[in-house]
Amino acid sequence: MKGLPVLSLLLCVCAMYFVGIYLFVGGFLLVRLEVNRTSTCGDVLQPGEEPVDFCRIQPRFRRAVLLIIDALKIDFARFDPGNTAPRPYENKMPVLQETASSRPSHSRLFPFRADPPTTTMQRIKGFTTGSLPTFVDVGNNFASSAILEDNLIHQFGQVGKRVVFMGDDTWESLFPKKFYRSLPFPSFNVKDLHTVDNGILQHLYTTMVGGDWDVLVAHFLGVDHCGHRFGPDHPAMADKLTQMDGVIRSVIDRLQNDTLLVVMGDHGMTDTGDHGGESQKETDAAIFLYSPAPLFPRPPSQSEPDVVPQTDLVPTLALLLGVPIPYSSVGQVLLPLFPPHGQTEGAVGGLSQLEALWINAKQVNRFLETYSGMAKDIPPESLSQLKDEFARLSSEYLTTVREGWSPSPELATSLQAYLTAVRDTCRATWARFNPLKMAAGLAILVFACSMCFILSELSPVLLMEKGLGLKAPVVMALTAGVCVAAGQLVTQGYIEVAWCLAAAALSAELLFLWIACGSKTTAVAKNGSKIPKCASWPTARHLLIPPLVVPLLRCASLLSDSYVIAEGRVVTFLMFSLALYIPIHLNWDGLLLPPSHDPLKSAGLLPSPALSPSTVRKESSTLLACLGLLVGSLYLSLSFHGCREEQGSCQPSPFLAPLSRLQDSQLKNLHYILSVFSLGLWTYLLRRCLRHYGNLNSSGGTVFTARWILPLLSVCLGLHWAVSATSEDSFRNLAELISLAQLALPRVAFCLLGLGLFLIWFDPLTVFVKTRNAASARGSSLPPPRYRASTGISPQAELHHLIPQIYQRMRRSLDDGELSGGSELDSRPAVEAYGLGTVYSAPLLLFCGLLGTGMLLLHPEGMALSFLLLLLETGALLHIHASSTTLSGLHGTYSGGFNVPWTPIVMWSLAATQTFHATGHLPTFPSIQWGAAFVGFPDGHTGTMLPASLVTLNTFASHILFAVGCPLLLFWPLVCEARGSRGGRACGEEGEDAVMEMRLRENPQQFSSALLQLSTRYLFIHGAQVFASVCAAAILRRHLMVWKVFAPKLMFEASGFLVSSVSLLIGVTLVLRVDVAVGRWFKRIIPDASR
Repeated sequence: MKGLPVLSLLLCVCAMYFVGIYLFVGGFLLVRLEVNRTSTCGDVLQPGEEPVDFCRIQPRFRRAVLLIIDALKIDFARFDPGNTAPRPYENKMPVLQETASSRPSHSRLFPFRADPPTTTMQRIKGFTTGSLPTFVDVGNNFASSAILEDNLIHQFGQVGKRVVFMGDDTWESLFPKKFYRSLPFPSFNVKDLHTVDNGILQHLYTTMVGGDWDVLVAHFLGVDHCGHRFGPDHPAMADKLTQMDGVIRSVIDRLQNDTLLVVMGDHGMTDTGDHGGESQKETDAAIFLYSPAPLFPRPPSQSEPDVVPQTDLVPTLALLLGVPIPYSSVGQVLLPLFPPHGQTEGAVGGLSQLEALWINAKQVNRFLETYSGMAKDIPPESLSQLKDEFARLSSEYLTTVREGWSPSPELATSLQAYLTAVRDTCRATWARFNPLKMAAGLAILVFACSMCFILSELSPVLLMEKGLGLKAPVVMALTAGVCVAAGQLVTQGYIEVAWCLAAAALSAELLFLWIACGSKTTAVAKNGSKIPKCASWPTARHLLIPPLVVPLLRCASLLSDSYVIAEGRVVTFLMFSLALYIPIHLNWDGLLLPPSHDPLKSAGLLPSPALSPSTVRKESSTLLACLGLLVGSLYLSLSFHGCREEQGSCQPSPFLAPLSRLQDSQLKNLHYILSVFSLGLWTYLLRRCLRHYGNLNSSGGTVFTARWILPLLSVCLGLHWAVSATSEDSFRNLAELISLAQLALPRVAFCLLGLGLFLIWFDPLTVFVKTRNAASARGSSLPPPRYRASTGISPQAELHHLIPQIYQRMRRSLDDGELSGGSELDSRPAVEAYGLGTVYSAPLLLFCGLLGTGMLLLHPEGMALSFLLLLLETGALLHIHASSTTLSGLHGTYSGGFNVPWTPIVMWSLAATQTFHATGHLPTFPSIQWGAAFVGFPDGHTGTMLPASLVTLNTFASHILFAVGCPLLLFWPLVCEARGSRGGRACGEEGEDAVMEMRLRENPQQFSSALLQLSTRYLFIHGAQVFASVCAAAILRRHLMVWKVFAPKLMFEASGFLVSSVSLLIGVTLVLRVDVAVGRWFKRIIPDASR
């Protein structure tokens, strides 16, 4: 088998896709241009003849306390005295509403709206800089880097204010060495509800009583972590909110008149406790403002804002505390905090509403001028209108001040409208697209899809000795990349890697396609025969066959946001449709039922059918039974889907919640029993399959894994689920033991998983050999039976899946002279090899099963049922494919070779997406199951690589399993072949025996080409989906739903393709590893073997 050419071609194709995705994402998801300039005390002066140092004038407040309660949604802060049966998150913080009602001139409670993405790092950046985040910023939430833009913390330091921080350690990485004193606590462990909050409470009150601070920032995390772990509707949330209510009361009691208190949430949370998206439940937090001194000049009125944008906090705090507004802020001052014009004497401490708006507008206009001069991405018409409007307002305001006139009421309204227009314009054009990079990425992806499709159709030609090679395209790619790099050095003085990769990929693709096009008329096989029919040059009609129309229509549907939202159910429907297409198509061709009796065939005047009627009936029954199993599994899998925010009436599956969230003990026990039963059945079915095909008889590493490691891994999972479901207060005396088990059991499981995968890779063979001498030396005087059952395999399985002869050469090699007689013993084979017929599929199946068990550890316990359905669905797909292939041999319709048709490959790829949804995942950021990062690491991580890997394994588990197991589509028709069904292709002299996967050893050229074709077809389908997502994002980049639907879909589709590609390469490499091991095994058995 030509393993190296197969891997080389697949790596080349994957590299082309990777470069195309990298280029497009680099042009589509650029971070906005940051203006690295800072405001100074002379920038925001009021109009007057003599300059005044803004920072030296007495501010309205000398101190400020910022209590940030992470994920404090507005629903948590409201209090309804008429609610007699509150839910756990309702009416637990009465202090906010009570204070706002009893002291209206001292306090207010507002909804506090965040800009998406609603992740903590982006929210901190938003309410300290006043800027708007971009979509790509979400990727930095777990690799926080220092904020370079001007911000409140920097401005406080510039004027000498002592900032003391305590709480979430994210602040320490965002503002390194910016605090007068800092007490950070680890924040990444979402299962830890108390460490951060208790650490703050140990220092908060003593710090307030002391005098060595001007700004105190305390960031509590317990509410957010409680939401992630249990959801908002849980008694633990009631306890946390009650604790926060007490903290706020204690802080209010310790405040002085010159101190401003701000209690706020950085974002909200969904009904499941998640956040990160842009639904109203995620964006609407709460903000509470209070001071012992009168804070609001007027009582609450209808003119006050219904919702306060988070960016508005920045200019408001800056002017109240007497520091310049950060340079890049686009926020608007909160007017109710400032008195109307004419009610102050002009001091900074008593800024009027009009003065505050003017300072704010002047700062925003300065930023707009600076940014538009650097970025050039704001539409010229909008920019011109904004500049003209500010010039008009500036002239009117300055004239009013110079002449001492009373300003018109419309002036303040116009200034507010100007500030709102600037923010809306920035929000609409903030992400700077790079059309050139996007176009280059699209072009590379188009050629990559074409290259992949051509490879799938011409795989027999490309693997011939004189066929198409990769040497010329690789040389061309290196040459083009080096030339572009040299040109950049000469013209620009630096190298931009993206364009070097683009030049290399495009040149390699174009050369490959040109050579492939020229080779279609000249390529011949090594022995001079014509190119096989399956290797004909691909044309448009090859794409219009029914199995390919389904994925192509799906790709076109990705331009619809409604389809993306309902994708889980649509993909399930498409699988239903394709599954029904198979028997209908077979019946249309007359292959599903046995042929009618023909007397001419009985007389031998016409050729007999390739399959007997009984065989046809058996295969048809198997196909229809597996079709029913597939349909049932797909239907049941709908019970495990999650819900998007756009699906208002949707209820998420109860199995998505961890057992620790369930309050009903009976329901918890029922879920646990179902999960353990599913896990046990998963393990049993895998071992039963291997035992049935005779793969559990040898003493190799793979068999050891199947016999011991797989069951032990399942036991670890079951114990881990039991420990995780135990609440902390249930067994106080065993708290330390439970904590140790939560740490040890998953890590033991990880070690067993790693050991099992290593043993499969190191020693993949599951073949057990008995020679005639060994069989005859039993001490019995009677001749041994023709088949002797070995340990661990049933006689029936041995009869069906024993390879009685390997090759005639092996028989001759092992002949010890006892075959010369004519006794009954002579008819017995010289070698009996158990498991040789499934030598390729057995280690691959066990590899996937073991990997699936390990990834189940990263999912909620209820997903064990979904994983069991995945296994049943996979088995049904494989047997449907095997039966349809066998039935296609009737009347000589089988196309020859080992090539896998498009239909099972399309269904296999659709199954990956369908299972993605059936395990509770969605192409949205709030649906990411972050808890997977802490399985086995309850105390958190020191780096980001390991938790990112665990979350990736959790999110793309279905993509990994189906990609690694993709070669099973090649092996399973051989595993399930009926005796005599392919007699024309049987090896050896006894063609009536089912030699199963040994046919691949007899035809290494066809084996290689079939494996390459299968892999490239699978990559083509997933690559087409990525290309469709890229097109949707490019075409609809100004669509209302682009950042809510299409951009997340693009990110998940691209990430899924990357994971699937790597996993497919792992699966193919494992097959090649088995092939090498089989070759060595034959050489050891037959010393003169040349295979």
